[in-house]
Amino acid sequence: MTITKDKNADELTISLEGRLDTTTAPQLEEELTASLDDVKKLVFDFSKLEYISSAGLRVLLAGQKRMNKQGSMVVKNVADEIKEIFEVTGFTEILNIE
Repeated sequence: MTITKDKNADELTISLEGRLDTTTAPQLEEELTASLDDVKKLVFDFSKLEYISSAGLRVLLAGQKRMNKQGSMVVKNVADEIKEIFEVTGFTEILNIE
């Protein structure tokens, strides 16, 4: 998985490419831990994300919980396959998906 970060003032956009699974979720978790201190808006761009597992969902949930305390989080450009996973797991009720 490739993680690309773009910071503009207090907004951070994280673009993911590839698969967010058990192997790659710790990498994203480390990035979030290191990058969110002064962020008010976190945007995930999933336009190149091919797959997400339960480990990836857990990292997103942790990111959402943190951003609930300090700002907002949005998930954009979600493929139909991943949107279906969000629907089945109830994540459409938790995440702000555009």
